[in-house]
Amino acid sequence: MTGKNKLIHTPEGVRDIYNGECRKKLAVQEKILRTFYLYGYEHIQTPSFEFFDIFSKDRGSVSSQEMFKFFDRDNNTLVLRPDMTPAVARCVAKYFMDDPMPLRLCYLERTFKNNSSYQGRLKERAESGAELIGDDCADADAEVIAMVIDSLKAAGLKDFQVELGHVAFYRSLVEEAGFDEETEGELNRLIENKNYFGVEELLKSLDIREDLRRAFCALPELFGSIGQIRQAASLTENPRALEAIHRLEAIHRILEDQGLEAYVTYDLGMLSRYQYYTGIIFKAYTYGTGDYIVTGGRYDKLLVQFGKDTPAVGFAIVVDQLMAALTRQDIDVPVTLVNTVILYEESARKGAMALAGRLRGQGMAVQSMRRQESRDLSEYEDMARRRGLRNILYLSGEGNAVEAIDMVNGSRDEIPLAAYM
Repeated sequence: MTGKNKLIHTPEGVRDIYNGECRKKLAVQEKILRTFYLYGYEHIQTPSFEFFDIFSKDRGSVSSQEMFKFFDRDNNTLVLRPDMTPAVARCVAKYFMDDPMPLRLCYLERTFKNNSSYQGRLKERAESGAELIGDDCADADAEVIAMVIDSLKAAGLKDFQVELGHVAFYRSLVEEAGFDEETEGELNRLIENKNYFGVEELLKSLDIREDLRRAFCALPELFGSIGQIRQAASLTENPRALEAIHRLEAIHRILEDQGLEAYVTYDLGMLSRYQYYTGIIFKAYTYGTGDYIVTGGRYDKLLVQFGKDTPAVGFAIVVDQLMAALTRQDIDVPVTLVNTVILYEESARKGAMALAGRLRGQGMAVQSMRRQESRDLSEYEDMARRRGLRNILYLSGEGNAVEAIDMVNGSRDEIPLAAYM
């Protein structure tokens, strides 16, 4: 790829979106935001780049190698934000430090992760999310899950599932077992992959109590209905692990009261790459995409790193994955696209402008285009076909009449301009 051809290509991991696809994406994002607003959430915007320390490993965000880093003129290390949650946490600590009451914030932003090319993920992603700050009860957890469900339904999805887990169940067992970092990392990988035999093989080489061995071996299978999660209580007497199960039961009861329980399944073997999560974690999946379309959880110890000791829970909808799912499921996103062009000769400009103003005033999207003398009318008809335009309204001469050309059925009618006005 050399010369001018190189200039028209995008870097790996990003893409252009235009015409109908872009309009549909904007329409879906608007429906999601409207859902957030109906729940009483206020919009927040954060900078596209911030200081590196906001997202450092100590915060539990993405790894340094997955960040796009650069320097300002004072030699500070800056990064394109890879994750919205620490950015929102910083804002809350800065502007709401002394506010003790719950805050509800939402956003529509882009995040930037320098993923490896083989992962097949975009490096720039549109994310729409919400954060509930300052409320640590099960009702707050249930509220954000209800918002996820209502947002996906508003976007047009019908078949999807929210998988809900709790990080404290697994972490409390790991702490009790006293695994070193390498062993914990390997166990994480096996459990995430639901590799029952791999977990069993790893545990054979470790000196741990039999009850812990049974609990770890059962983890890859601890998913499904709330009934299956309740059975996990018989596997351990660890207080934090039992508390995690009780929390999931409480959330389930609240979702049942709202008639939303059918959208939720449970998974005690669910893990997250974000280390700042302290309570529930969840992901939403649907057909037509191999990755999650929503990710979220509770992070009660993140804001204290910015100076405000308060609990929080939130989520992000990965809009690009959602759009891919809608497309592959043939779910229509209704948008009003322009389908009419007003084509006019220079002598008919006044009438054409009046007609365009009249139609736009009635809420109709129209393009106005002066005909170039060097181009034949058939060339404009070819353009209309390529671009999916249905109608050409052609004004020639003094512009007292309109030649209405229907590109679908090929009909041509001459109509007085006054009939439109």
